[in-house]
Amino acid sequence: MAAKRSYADGCAAAHALDLIGDRWALLVVRELLLGPKRFTDLRTGLPGAAPNVVAQRLRELEAAGVVQRRTLPPPAASKVYELTDWGLELETVVRSLGKWGARSPRMQHDAPLSVDSLALALRALFSPGRAGELAATVVLRLDGDEFRARVEDGRFHLERGRLHEERGVVGTSADATITADGNALNEIIWSGRDLDEAVRDGLVRIDGDTAVVRRFLDLFPLPEPAPVPS
Repeated sequence: MAAKRSYADGCAAAHALDLIGDRWALLVVRELLLGPKRFTDLRTGLPGAAPNVVAQRLRELEAAGVVQRRTLPPPAASKVYELTDWGLELETVVRSLGKWGARSPRMQHDAPLSVDSLALALRALFSPGRAGELAATVVLRLDGDEFRARVEDGRFHLERGRLHEERGVVGTSADATITADGNALNEIIWSGRDLDEAVRDGLVRIDGDTAVVRRFLDLFPLPEPAPVPS
């Protein structure tokens, strides 16, 4: 196997690209930002990447100290990949890069994207100004994955995992649940697809307060497009 190429440049940004600049590397990081995954789950989020390429990137990221492997306790006992604490710091990089890319005049906002990419886009594009005084919890069930989103005091929190109302903790019950095809929800939020139409077509199901859902889906505006050179 050929040695991994380097920029051989003393700039820290160049060194960072030595670590995460290869094709698919940063997207592997993206897929792990919301929690550990098995190799098969990673592949689901990266359908365009060949399995051997994903495996190679994981080995390189592990060698760089960005990713680590561990075995889940029984009964699962599955081997998973997860970001190290240092690797998790890349979320700010992924968010900023995503917001920058969203301004591209060539960006196709209705193109397919992974569930984790959609969830991270919600984190990146949340608008405190649009949220105002809204306080609500919305559960997102997207293509078999589940996320809990909370809007309160102009802040937004989203995490993977089921909502456990039996804990008896104030604020854990959901105001609404959105069960949807991830790509359809992407089109509703950022490409102007009609929510009612998507519900009629069976691509979206809403349980709970529909008004909260409509308000929630309006909290993630796209940034202003970059000017097109004349």
